[in-house]
Amino acid sequence: MDILSNLKPAKGSTKKTKRIGRGQGSGHGGTSTRGMNGQLSRSGAKKRKWFEGGQMPLQRRIPKRGFTNIFRIEFSPVNVELLQELYDKGHFKDGNVNPVALYNAGVISRANTPYKILGTGEIKAKLNIETYTCSVTAKEKIEVAGGIIKLING
Repeated sequence: MDILSNLKPAKGSTKKTKRIGRGQGSGHGGTSTRGMNGQLSRSGAKKRKWFEGGQMPLQRRIPKRGFTNIFRIEFSPVNVELLQELYDKGHFKDGNVNPVALYNAGVISRANTPYKILGTGEIKAKLNIETYTCSVTAKEKIEVAGGIIKLING
C-alpha cells in the first residue's frame, strides 16, 4: 500500500538538472555551455523572436500597398429589428434608446462606442433614439413607427 510519504517518481522519469558554471570538473564549466564568442555568450543577452541576424527584416522587405486612414471611425451596426426585439424583452421601458441603454443591453461593448442604426428588419415600437449616425431606410422606418432620431455630435 502506498502512503504519501513513500511516493516516488517513476524510474527514469526524472534526471539531474544541468549545473553550469561550477568548474571544469562538472563538465559544464568554463564558458558554461554558452559557446565562445558572440552576443548570446554575454550576460543579459536576448534576441527578439523575429530577429533575423542583421538581415533586412521581413516586415521591411515586403512592399507596402494602399492607404490606411488613421482618422477612420469604425461604427458598430445596430439593426432596427434588434431594437424591436430588445423593446419586446423590456430593455427600453421608457422608450429611450441611448448609448448607455445599448451598453446595458449588451449590444455595444462600451458606452462610448460609436454605433450606426441600420434598416434591416421591421420596427413597430415608438422609440426616441440617440445615435451617432443612421441609414436612410432606418430613419424612415423609425419615423413611420412614430419614433424620433436625435444625432449625437462627436
